[in-house]
Amino acid sequence: MALGAEPRKVKTTNSKPFLGIVFSCCNVYVRIYMNRSQTAYEGACPRCYRRLRVPVGPGGTSRRFFRTR
Repeated sequence: MALGAEPRKVKTTNSKPFLGIVFSCCNVYVRIYMNRSQTAYEGACPRCYRRLRVPVGPGGTSRRFFRTR
């Protein structure tokens, strides 16, 4: 960084909501993001393409990281 230069700002607001998932099938970590209708988080394992859908609703959890079975 040059002397007197402004530090680069990291965008933290308005980021897309996500869940961190470890797919046990291939032992790989990915983020899955909320769908457009904001009813669930949806994604897939990048190696075997196993789909995952996590519904959003009352009585849920505040946890952000999970491991599949």
